[in-house]
Amino acid sequence: MRSLLLNASPHGPSSRAFEMARTFLENNANRYGDAPGIVRDLVASPLPPISGDYAAAITSREPDRTHFELSDQLIEELETTSFLAIATPMHNFTVPAALKLWIDYVVRIGKTFANTAEGKVGLLKDRPTIVIVGSGGFHTGDNARQPDFLTPYLRHALRCMGIEDVTFFLMQGLVAGPEAGERALLDCRSDLARYLTR
Repeated sequence: MRSLLLNASPHGPSSRAFEMARTFLENNANRYGDAPGIVRDLVASPLPPISGDYAAAITSREPDRTHFELSDQLIEELETTSFLAIATPMHNFTVPAALKLWIDYVVRIGKTFANTAEGKVGLLKDRPTIVIVGSGGFHTGDNARQPDFLTPYLRHALRCMGIEDVTFFLMQGLVAGPEAGERALLDCRSDLARYLTR
């Protein structure tokens, strides 16, 4: 098994979700002897905005394929790995811009999904996927004070490409005081340990 880890946190290595994901993958590799994985930090090495040339190519019947080079590279990273991990904060109810941009490059007609009479059908092989979400507030459970558009959106975007085995791990209330933050970390670590041994 070879993994792809995406980090979308502006905190980089100090991100608690990113650290949690890296530790999980290291434990997974030690347990199963996995091959070295790919780590793509979407903030430290940001992707360029979608250009007019790319937008024109994506809607053309005879596109200039040179405009797909970055998209092809990102899709190849995804295709050649068998486990996907995403570490992301929740920004304004949904995914941060860095992760949305990655999605815009990899969700591509004729490459990762086909458009059929029944709708979009994923072309990629399914693979185990974990998404670790860090949020300062609460968006699920009894303490929820804001909506969650991240989870359904990301689940749908991944399913569009054929990735359906997706498990979310939510670290909520990270800025709600030391006790709440520590409890969120402990709960997430415990949930990941159970997932590892399932």
